Amino acid sequence: MEHKIHLKQMESYQHASEMAKKRMGRDPCFDLSLLPTEVMQDEMRTYIIQRSEGLSAENLYIENRFYHHLCQLIKEKGRHLNSFRDWGREMWVRQMKGWMLKQGLSLTLREKGYRGEERIGNAPTIRYINRLFNFLELNNGQDETDKDIWDLGRLDIELRVDLTRTCRTLRFTKIVQSDIRQELKKAIFFHLKTEALGCVQKEMTAMRRFSKYLSEKYPKIESCTDLDRRIFEEYLIYLKTEDTGVKQFRAELTRLRALLETIGTIYQYPKLRTMILNRDIPPTQRAEFKTYSDAELKRLNAFIVKADEQTARLMIIHQMLGTRISDTLTLAMDCLSEKDGTPIIRIKQMKTHTYEKPISQELAALIRKAIQYTKERYKESEYLFVSENNPLKPLQYGTLQTRIMRLINKEDIRDDHGNLFGFGTHMYRHHYGVKLTEMHLDDWTIARLLGHSSLKNVKYYRKMSNQMLADETRRVRNMISEMILANLDGWGEEYEQIRQDDNLK
Repeated sequence: MEHKIHLKQMESYQHASEMAKKRMGRDPCFDLSLLPTEVMQDEMRTYIIQRSEGLSAENLYIENRFYHHLCQLIKEKGRHLNSFRDWGREMWVRQMKGWMLKQGLSLTLREKGYRGEERIGNAPTIRYINRLFNFLELNNGQDETDKDIWDLGRLDIELRVDLTRTCRTLRFTKIVQSDIRQELKKAIFFHLKTEALGCVQKEMTAMRRFSKYLSEKYPKIESCTDLDRRIFEEYLIYLKTEDTGVKQFRAELTRLRALLETIGTIYQYPKLRTMILNRDIPPTQRAEFKTYSDAELKRLNAFIVKADEQTARLMIIHQMLGTRISDTLTLAMDCLSEKDGTPIIRIKQMKTHTYEKPISQELAALIRKAIQYTKERYKESEYLFVSENNPLKPLQYGTLQTRIMRLINKEDIRDDHGNLFGFGTHMYRHHYGVKLTEMHLDDWTIARLLGHSSLKNVKYYRKMSNQMLADETRRVRNMISEMILANLDGWGEEYEQIRQDDNLK
């Protein structure tokens, strides 16, 4: 078998720019002959091929350096190894750190987050080892649902996922209690069949927090059958007085109750079904409905045009459509049509249903320009805005967020209160909805244009427009007052007091 993995043979290399190809050299490749055994070569070959599916050719080429660090460590201290699994993760990291110190290489890396904040993380070589072991742990021959880290692609379930947010695994490693971990796996597998992946992830977060609490306060508890009402009441007190990380008690407790009830049903633990009572869950606190002012939107748009052309188009199209960001990012290449000379766009909402609505000729022209851009660079893509690393997938939310936030920090773009703007993509939708109410459209039309299946949320857009309603009411009232005053002439002195009424001025 060929001992080299040539990047030129990978699909991602075909999409790389000419400048990137020049940086990678004439024949970029991974040389597997540097590994001492066929087992290690096969493990690394499988890992690199899997890695290439979600990484650009240039980024994969950069990882070649860290692969060589690994090979040099094996040459010095691991010649007796037959498989990467012969050492555990901790042993590999410890040995690599020792080798790096001898080479004068830093063990940490200073980097900036998308908001410009500085943080310290592991050096890229250490991260490379951790990613390798994440892969090895996912491919250890066990049935997927028996593992502590699930590869979602290997589950025999059709998952409901948000295509704009990458999630490949579910991790049970932080569930400290071994029996609770197994019970949770059964419940999560059941929930994945009926719930969106994002909801299941939040349920996992609730259970991880509860597991951590139990390990600290009740270290002898190993199974959910050991839980009782007293323990949960103490957990409620803990959430309200000590755990400052929980902001939404209602959401946290609702998710925890759903999991415990499912575990109780599967394992026949009847007390779990009534352990969390309705009175334990606080009433819903509706989040403040925020929107951009017209001045803020002008500042943002003046800044957006400084981004690369396709990102700028995306953000303008997003605010003109009034969609959720996930719906904008998953617009299809064939989303445009025409009816009686009016452009129509088809929007597939990630949360609910697909719908169509008319748009302006100007917006249609902008969308056609975006389609042309994508066709010229990524010929076979299904989506209008694509991931550069994998053009078969839509642009990822995190990638767009990083691009915009770095520009906001660089340009120092601030809101009406003097604070740096955040990545408030949903506030564009709020602004769009408010403008629809100011156009005096009926609730049914507003709901249709926003893609809502009912009218219940339209009232919040109207509430945001109360200032405009007050201004219009004041103008009408003043106009009526002037008409009344003009007609009071000749009515006698008894009506003069009306002229003095401040309400009519």
